[in-house]
Amino acid sequence: MALSVIALSSRALLKLGAAGIASFEEGTAESELAANLYPPARDALLSAHPWNFATGQARLPRLAAEPVADFPYAYQLPADFLRALSAGPEGRGRGIDYRIAERRLHAAAESVVLTYVFRPDESAFPPFFDQALIARLAAEFCLPLTESTTRAEALHRLAEAEFRRARLIDAQEETPPAVEDFTLLGARA
Repeated sequence: MALSVIALSSRALLKLGAAGIASFEEGTAESELAANLYPPARDALLSAHPWNFATGQARLPRLAAEPVADFPYAYQLPADFLRALSAGPEGRGRGIDYRIAERRLHAAAESVVLTYVFRPDESAFPPFFDQALIARLAAEFCLPLTESTTRAEALHRLAEAEFRRARLIDAQEETPPAVEDFTLLGARA
């Protein structure tokens, strides 16, 4: 079952022992805290790992303005961009040198395909990510609501354990990467 922003925040508050919320506009301390801390916590957790459900590829549109130095072309990043994983020429998602500066990708290639982590809708979050996010939110909400550093530290440890578990599950959803172009393997052939 896909959880909404409110359901994820409310479950984190309940895990903490606080009252759940039905809206960010309730006017309670819990709803105000959730409204302010949810977006950065979600984006930080999405950016922390190349999640399969939040990884995509896009052909980037080239911008008319050229970079000042080092690369001849600049490209517009997607609106939902959180983190670059790799970039490649037309038809490949990797293989070129690039740099991201001023929310643009700079490269020497005349066309660029970017492999990146994006911000999906909460309805696309798999259950293992929901649990990691709920644990992270509970840890983030703890100190402002309870003022207990001991409890906040314990919740941060639990959140890290949930993050590791979610990464393990996510890694099992793809073919393991093969060793490519390794000089010792070439020497044995």
